[in-house]
Amino acid sequence: MKTGPNRAGTPTRGDDVPDAVVIGAGHNGLVAANLLADAGWDVVVCEATPHLGGAVRSAEVTTPGYLSDLFSAFYPLAAASPVINALDLDKHGLSWTHAPAVVTHVFPDDSSARLSRDVQATAASVDKFAAGDGDAWIRMHEEWEQIRQPVLDALLHPLPALMPVQRLARTLGVAGALRMARLAALPVRRFGEERFNGVGGPMLLAGNALHADLPPDGAGSAVYGWLLAMLGQSYGFPVPVGGAGRLTESLGNRLRSIGGSVRFESPVESILIEGGRASGVRLRGGEVIRARQAVLADVTAPILFRELVGESRLPARFVADLRNFQWDLPTLKIDWALRTPVPWTAAEAAGAGTVHLGVDLDGLTDYAADLATRRVPDRPFLLFGQMTTSDPSRSPEGTESAWAYTHLPPGVEHTDEMVADHVALVERTLERHAPGFGDRVVGRYVQSPGKIEEEDPSLVGGTVNGGTAQLHQQLIFRPVPGLGGASTPIDRLFLAGSSAHPGGGVHGAPGSNAAHAALARAGALGGARRYLTRTALSRIYGPDRSTAMPAVPAVPDTAEVDATRR
Repeated sequence: MKTGPNRAGTPTRGDDVPDAVVIGAGHNGLVAANLLADAGWDVVVCEATPHLGGAVRSAEVTTPGYLSDLFSAFYPLAAASPVINALDLDKHGLSWTHAPAVVTHVFPDDSSARLSRDVQATAASVDKFAAGDGDAWIRMHEEWEQIRQPVLDALLHPLPALMPVQRLARTLGVAGALRMARLAALPVRRFGEERFNGVGGPMLLAGNALHADLPPDGAGSAVYGWLLAMLGQSYGFPVPVGGAGRLTESLGNRLRSIGGSVRFESPVESILIEGGRASGVRLRGGEVIRARQAVLADVTAPILFRELVGESRLPARFVADLRNFQWDLPTLKIDWALRTPVPWTAAEAAGAGTVHLGVDLDGLTDYAADLATRRVPDRPFLLFGQMTTSDPSRSPEGTESAWAYTHLPPGVEHTDEMVADHVALVERTLERHAPGFGDRVVGRYVQSPGKIEEEDPSLVGGTVNGGTAQLHQQLIFRPVPGLGGASTPIDRLFLAGSSAHPGGGVHGAPGSNAAHAALARAGALGGARRYLTRTALSRIYGPDRSTAMPAVPAVPDTAEVDATRR
């Protein structure tokens, strides 16, 4: 361990006790570790798997020579994130590249709307559906550009984001702020109807809202669809050259360069809690790693509080609220190695990194209703990625490394038969819009919801967003009412994963927020901050039970853990 001043002004000692233990080497955990190491802390990251990166990882899984992104793939939020950009990852091996176009939505009749980084090109595409819609798109983009930075600052900063919200309010004025508040509650279907006369613009917005689990008629879906579409317009949907894993590799390279370390195949079994505060972790094999200042957990909230802390150590009302935690939708993902590019009949799909297809807006509503009522959709919405189109290094010249994902209903068993039938349905949908697609497949790799969890244990049941992105579980309601940030009912234990505000997506904000909360707790005013936090939490959840329990919490047995994950 290195010796040097931490941000609290106290030198770290040259012993084997790090200042912080970070649980999980996903991108949020690595962001948190980097920021703590930048502040002079000794940091150890404990990763359960043999791999760096969590849900930001690449491998050759379809056939040799074709690189696939195993979970996430396109990164507009990373491109826009002040957290990621401040780390200068280009100095540690990261570079970005773009497809010629950002997103194309292909309708069932093979007409299409295309989002490009050139706003005039996007406007021309949506104007085909109704004269004047191109001008409406340009106006929407101009409005976005006026508030882009304060919106991003407000979104990615810890709550309450007073300064960014004040800047946003000054920019918008009273009337504009009221309209923005309405947008935050508006369904994307209604937003599209208010802004456009044709179906092209609304479908680009609604399709982007479905990158999360936001139904087109759900409150708050408008702001997510608008945000992602406008990020695509301003930043594109870039990908790391050489695979998604290059992003987390660069975070790991940076961490090692400033003295941090990652321990692989080191699953954490429980959080050590002594005197009401987190004091370290116990690994599954029994090894204890103590932490002088903080423990940060880049895992989902149910795993942290039920499995690693234990419900008996938490306030009863907090535990009751946690039982209402809602996961996002289970994901089915398919990767293909194709011997040629995709033979689209819709010309606008050919150069797009991301293609949406399978349904129109009414079909998107039906698809969301099927999932909400636990029916397997017979007309799935597909999000399709053309990775070689975006980054030629992903497969041999003249070929394509591609993938698609869709959702399966929650709360039902995802049998091998169901998965196989849905894979066949996905490929029939592709065949309708790209005749001969199946003949070009030279390799296939299927990740069922169970397979996704097997490959990344934090993606419980194939959910990839750390919990639903719907309005009732965002902001101060994430992961439960009253938190909305990194602090937890346990002193010096911080939630650094996507279950914390602002949620899923590769932007690093949960990790950054947790790191800054840990540094503030260790600072000169840390005691006062903790007193205020404990007082606020006790008013919301009742008395803190953590001080009355033994130092090492019990871990639920397998049956109990499995029950909490369903």
